[in-house]
Amino acid sequence: MHWAYQIAEKLITKHPEKEIFTCASGISPSGSVHVGNFREVLTTYFVVKALENLGKKARFIFSWDDFDRLRKIPQNIPESYQTYLGIPYSEVPNPFGEGSYAIHFEKEFEGALREFDIKPEFIYQNREYRSGRYAPYISIALKRRKEIYDIFMQFKSTDPKNDDRKAFYPLSLYCEDCLRDTTTIIYYNEEQDRIDYECRCGKIGSQEVGTSRQIKLNWKVDWAMRWMVEDVVFEPGGRDHSSATGSYNVSKIIAKEIFNFEAPDYTAYEFIGLKGTNQKMFSSSGNVITPKDLLNIYTPEIILFMFAKYKPNAAFNIGFDDEVIRIFSEFQHYQNAYAKGMVQDENIIQSLILSKGDVKRNTPSFSQVAGIFPLIDFNELVMQNALITIGETYALEELKIISDRVAYWIKHWNQYRMIKVNEEKNEIYYRTLSDEQKERLRILTTFISNEAISGDLLMKEVYAICHQEDKKAMKESQKDLFKHVYQLVLNLNNGPRLPLLISAIGRKKISDLLTFT
Repeated sequence: MHWAYQIAEKLITKHPEKEIFTCASGISPSGSVHVGNFREVLTTYFVVKALENLGKKARFIFSWDDFDRLRKIPQNIPESYQTYLGIPYSEVPNPFGEGSYAIHFEKEFEGALREFDIKPEFIYQNREYRSGRYAPYISIALKRRKEIYDIFMQFKSTDPKNDDRKAFYPLSLYCEDCLRDTTTIIYYNEEQDRIDYECRCGKIGSQEVGTSRQIKLNWKVDWAMRWMVEDVVFEPGGRDHSSATGSYNVSKIIAKEIFNFEAPDYTAYEFIGLKGTNQKMFSSSGNVITPKDLLNIYTPEIILFMFAKYKPNAAFNIGFDDEVIRIFSEFQHYQNAYAKGMVQDENIIQSLILSKGDVKRNTPSFSQVAGIFPLIDFNELVMQNALITIGETYALEELKIISDRVAYWIKHWNQYRMIKVNEEKNEIYYRTLSDEQKERLRILTTFISNEAISGDLLMKEVYAICHQEDKKAMKESQKDLFKHVYQLVLNLNNGPRLPLLISAIGRKKISDLLTFT
């Protein structure tokens, strides 16, 4: 059984009377959302799909933590933005245009999610806090702040101090003048539910919890509070939140002891890397690969397939090298196996591939297009006609699903694949061949030059050139012949299928490069 269904069935067993299963995820818009964060969203998405496929109503909420403070300036943001440190993301100007810093990165990610047909209910925390919705729970946290301090200290290696306990407040308070969280709480009047504070900017003031729009609970208290408010039953979290002293275990106790709510089931997910690098991605640093970047190379359903294959607690790398060809091929084999009724775990198909819509589109092989496209200067019409000559017909929009991704992949990630047809005969290589090898090339060239011989018939004749009683020896001879063709035509040891190569660059060009006097 697929891991998402295991989680879903556990939730159903645990909450037999529950009418709506609320599953949550959330991200701070500190920068472009990277594929590591994306794993959190997809983990929740797969569980929601599994619940729905099991006949349950599921609510998928996604919280934008845009009331958090700007803590670090990413590489792609002007250094001048240091002046906005400590201000909520929702109040920082957009460095790329109109609106706020938060809205820019939120809309960027929401647009990418639409490509996957993923439509969570977005909750913007700056609006929730400023609406007054959380005011009663902020009051609870303030009045029970010493208990919260004691819970925090259970997870600390240092001993609690009475002075620290008295001075502890489980919240951030943004200054009404400078908007930063550089404030110090002087006094909390419990009867009036009012906070007196002073700010580093010189402001001295007070805010009433019921009417203030500048107060935010600290992360571990905020998380516990929101579980209760939204009645969350499932939420994944990164490995950094999942240790014995991590955020989840702290918030779990706060939820129960302060807000009288049973913490949701939790699944830790591992980080995702890029093949060939051990760098960890951080939105706040600008060192990221985003879902949009993935969509430039992989189709939406293949990206879903990659993430769904692995249990959340299994780390994996996403390839941008020749791994791309392998993934496209693996997905195609998986689809074919499903069509033939050979897939054992149908849950992954139901929750992923079929739920994505009709992904059994008529598209060419990624590998096949990649082998030819650079040779024809990435001309889609020439590619379309070349495929027709080998019996594969695709509408231009069907071809572009693959060809656009091939072009991007080669130009941005694998420029070594920018292969070209040799402009002149490779006399030096030809002289290294034996007389027998040269004779096979001569026979092959006569077949290539004959317009009446094409496609499967051509390949039949080509294989016949190397016919031997010893099947193993014949196979080696055939492999040897193709190697010589690719070396003389492309200066490579291998290349695209011969009929496709001929169709793409023309019989005359290949014949000229294979003919020597």
